[in-house]
Amino acid sequence: MIATILQATKDGVTIRLPDFDRTLSRPSDNYALVSVGIEPNPYGGTVGDYRYQFEGEEDLLHLIITRNDCEVLTPEQAQQVVSFLYPGVPTALMWLRPAHYSQHFYLGHDVLLDYL
Repeated sequence: MIATILQATKDGVTIRLPDFDRTLSRPSDNYALVSVGIEPNPYGGTVGDYRYQFEGEEDLLHLIITRNDCEVLTPEQAQQVVSFLYPGVPTALMWLRPAHYSQHFYLGHDVLLDYL
């Protein structure tokens, strides 16, 4: 997965969310973004009990992490996925936007290229 992200970044390809498929994904009754990226796509996947989805935003790479069962996810649990996906990237260089059912990490594209 990371090789795909790195190549897209080097090639200047915008990393987009997958097209919405209403047979697979539906908005949560209570919270947005719990099922974003559930559609098969080259920029998302699973690690253990967690699902992740990458999305490019101008000069930042947005990483969305949720639980496969859509239950509450702590920043500490999500950090395990981040450490797996971004080995060696200092956490001080990431911006965390915590939520209740999803965690959102932002990292500069140039930082990603420097460390991976």
